[in-house]
Formats: sequence, C-alpha cells, structure tokens
Amino acid sequence: MTAALACCMECSYYACMPAITIREVPKETRDELAARAARGGRSLQEYLRQTLIDLARKPDRNAVLTRIRERKARTGSHISAERIIALRDADRT
Repeated sequence: MTAALACCMECSYYACMPAITIREVPKETRDELAARAARGGRSLQEYLRQTLIDLARKPDRNAVLTRIRERKARTGSHISAERIIALRDADRT
C-alpha cells in the first residue's frame, strides 16, 4: 500500500467519526488532564479519546446493580451482610 493511499484511508476513517465538544471546562481541570496526557506521551485529544472509550466499555453502576439483582432473582441466592463479613474475616486469618 502506498503512503498516499494509507494517508487517504486514515483521513477517510477519521472523517466519518463523530466529534464531541465540551464547553466551560475549568482551567485547572484542563491543565490536569493535559498534564496526565503529557506524562503518558500523548496529546490531550488522544488521552481524552482513550479515556472516553474506556469509560464507555465499562458498565455504569446502575447496569451492574441491575445484573446483580437479576442474577439473585434467577438463582434465589441470598447471603446476609453479616455472613459476607464473617467469610471475609475468616479468609484473612
């Protein structure tokens, strides 16, 4: 593949990707995120893009709690908080 074709394919790929604009970010927040990006050897855009991708891949708390409730309803399992703590503490000795 020629370099020109590779460049064209890359431009075409990014042209189809949606953009997100976030306004009114406090300067301190922007500076901290930029510093984190720099420490990782990435641009702020690259850092934020990867952070958003990672965030979107993880289920949010409500989704996790819903799955737990559904699993408990299917299996009929119930363990009290006291039992969980006792098992945890027994494993530490």
